[in-house]
This record gives sequence, structure tokens and C-alpha cells, in this order.
Amino acid sequence: MYGYKRCPRFNCHSNESPFTSPPPQITMWKPYIPFFLLLFSTILFLSPTTTTAEIKSLTINFDTRPMIFFEKFGFTPKGRVTISVSSVVLSSSSQLEFSHLGFFLLNDENLLQVLTKIKQNASFCVLDYRYIYPLFTFGDISPPPPRPPASFNRSFPVLGSNEYSLFFANCDSETSVSMVVRTEIFNFDSNGSRDYLSAGQTQLPSLFFLFFVAYLAFFVVWVYTCYIYKHLIHRIHLLMAVLLLMKGLNLICAAEHKHYVKVTGLPHGWNLWFYIFQFIHVVLLFSVLVLIGAGWSFLKPSLQDREKKVLMIVIPLQVLANLTSAVIGDTDPFIKDWVTWNQVFLLVDIICCCAIIFPIVWSIRSLRETLKTDGNEKVSRNLAKLILFKQFYIVIIGYLCFTRIVVFALRTIAAYKYQWISNAAEETASFVFFIVMFYMFRPVEKNECFILDQKEEEDAEIALRNESFCLRNFEAA
Repeated sequence: MYGYKRCPRFNCHSNESPFTSPPPQITMWKPYIPFFLLLFSTILFLSPTTTTAEIKSLTINFDTRPMIFFEKFGFTPKGRVTISVSSVVLSSSSQLEFSHLGFFLLNDENLLQVLTKIKQNASFCVLDYRYIYPLFTFGDISPPPPRPPASFNRSFPVLGSNEYSLFFANCDSETSVSMVVRTEIFNFDSNGSRDYLSAGQTQLPSLFFLFFVAYLAFFVVWVYTCYIYKHLIHRIHLLMAVLLLMKGLNLICAAEHKHYVKVTGLPHGWNLWFYIFQFIHVVLLFSVLVLIGAGWSFLKPSLQDREKKVLMIVIPLQVLANLTSAVIGDTDPFIKDWVTWNQVFLLVDIICCCAIIFPIVWSIRSLRETLKTDGNEKVSRNLAKLILFKQFYIVIIGYLCFTRIVVFALRTIAAYKYQWISNAAEETASFVFFIVMFYMFRPVEKNECFILDQKEEEDAEIALRNESFCLRNFEAA
């Protein structure tokens, strides 16, 4: 039986180690403290002041778009839409046709047909399309705007359960519209109370609270483990503990956010706390992944220059991603740049996911090269490290693919009543990933991840000599 015996406090950097480096530099992060403070202040300062809710006040200024998308909502048979329009200003070079401006609902099945008809026929008016769910036009208002009164309020029951998108249509390309729109969209639950969450999201407060309890228990177990093996813990384990705490706080804020939106239609400030803890959690997560992948405080006490560069690239990108996420979540699709913000978020997220892979690949390649030169007495130790990092590499790839591809597919194909399933799948995958990662790098005296029996060692050594340990797709990294 061969095994890897830990040195006290992970300071196993003898002259024979491929990761020989100076003693740990406690002040490594001091030059970056002002930078982190600046980034954190930026996320607080730039957090949008509008709220994510189903009671929304939106301002449109001199807009000439034929269709303006407000929001999508899943209705039960007891759904209702209330629309209040004020400060209406219409500007046109021709005679106004008030019946060509109005609000309507449209489901996804007919939306593609409408967009196709608009593309084929510029004079096509969606308000004349028979498959829309019309609410009202400006011609239904007496007197019509902009004559006094220039504000009006209408409430409409939505018959039948379905998912509808709320639109405003302007069928006159020469007319620009300015107005303030306030919308209230809700369902009535079995008790007759208003539920401002969509039919597929009404379970989210309970779901997020359940995962908060799970992460809280996980945090307690991790702190207890670190206390029991306090002579073996290092800085990376403390960061991992903070990561668990921030994830739990992020979930409880998400639960409170959704609860207040469900009951009152407004988040009552919980959306701000949600974005703050989401920012800290995501930045910490990517930082921990980079640090573990680089072997910081596990294989070596300090980072190399290229690993520091990856970290200093990933963190600002995550700041940008969180700012983008806040803009997407707290604004509405009616703004013209909403699609652009979504594209920016997707691009930044892909770049960050690719960046965190490189430190792991570098560690694997370095261990492979070391195995070719080390003596037999170190083969077992380095093979165990190599296998561990390969397993960690596979776990990260699986986690990223599931949360970015499978979860997106679930959101796309799931019926609107079951949209919460994609959230449950994402949080479950994250929780399982945390458990696996923390188990692999836990501070225990004899970590099973570093123990190889004789057969496993022989098989791994043969595979290594046959170059099966080579990550061919990242050979140029």
C-alpha cells in the first residue's frame, strides 16, 4: 500500500518538489486591496435603483418601435393585468390613428408568426392579428390622448392559464410615443390573495430557503472539520469557508427577495442585498477555483506570475458579469440595449469559464513532466496528485457544462408552470459540486484522494507512459 503523507500545514516544498518556492508570502494580497475595495464600491454605486418585481413603473421616451416588449408572465385561470398610463405625449408628422396604438398579450406560439409577418410586410399591424389577446388601444380612451385627461387606468382578467408576453404596439412608423407605464400582473391563489410571481416561479422562495438551510449545515460541518484538523488547515480552507457562508447568505436574500415580490409585488430592498452577496459569492467562487487549480497552499505556497494574471483577469470580468446580471435582472426588456446586455453577460461568462481551466491544465502538465524525472520514491505521491487534479478537472468541466447547457435547455423546453425545475437543477448541481470539491481538498490527516494501492499505481504509471494523461485539447496552453 502506497500513500501520500501530508507534511504539517501543507508545507511540503522540499528541494525535490517540482513546486519549490519561497516561504508563503502573507502580504501577497496587500497590493490588490485598494483594487478590491474599488470594485466593491463600484457594484454598490452602480446597482440599479429600479426594482425587480411584478409591479413596475417604466418610462418610454419618443419611441417609434412597432412592438415594445414589457415582460413575460405565467397566468393561472385567475390571472389579472392592470395597466396605468400617464404623461402621454404623441408626436406624428401625419394624422394620428389612435386605434393603431395599444397594449396586448401574446403567447410564444404565435410570437414567431407575428415577427415573420412584420418582416414580410412593413405595413402589417399586429393589433389586427386575430391570435393576440387585446387589452386596449388609445382609441378606446375617451377622450383619446394627449387631450385631457392624459392618464388612464385599465384592469383586465386573463381567461385561461397560459404564459403571455405583454407588448405595446405602435403601427404608425411616423408616430413617436412618450409615456409612463405602471403595470401590475398577478394571479389569485387558493386563498384569494394576490401572487405576483409567475405560475412557474411561485415555488422559488421555499426552494431557495431549503438550499440555504442545506448550505448552512454544510458550513457548520466544514467549520467543525477545520477545527478538528486545525493543525492541517491553510488559507485556502478559510476562503472555502467564506465561500460557503456567502453562498448561504446569497440564497437567503434570494428567498426573501422572491417572498416579498410574491406577496407585495415589490422586493423591499432585498434585491440590493441579493446582488451584493451574489457579487461576493461569484467572485469568491471563481477565485477559489483558480487558486485550487493552481495548487495554491496545496502544492505550493504562492502563485506564479501567469496564475496571478489569470486571477486578475477573472475577477474584473466577474465584476462586469455581475453588473450585467444586475442590469438584466433589475431592468426590463423594453429598453433598447437589453439584448446587448444579455450578450455581454454570456460572452463574459464564457471567457471566465475558459480562464479557470488553464491553471488546472498547467498543474497537470507540470505534474506529468515531474513524473518523468522523479525517482521511484516520489512516483506514488505525484501520481496521487496527478489523478486528483485530473478528477478535479473533470468535475469542473461537468459542472460548467451542466449549469450552462443543461440548465439552459431545461429553461427552454420546460413548460411555464415548471420553470422552477431549472432553478432546482442549477442549485442541486452547485450543491453537489461544492460537496465534491470540498471533499477532495478537505483538511484531514489521511485523505483518501491521496492514497493509491499497488494495482492503481501500476495502472496509472502505465497509462502515464502511454501518454494517456495528456490533455491533448490543451496542449498549446
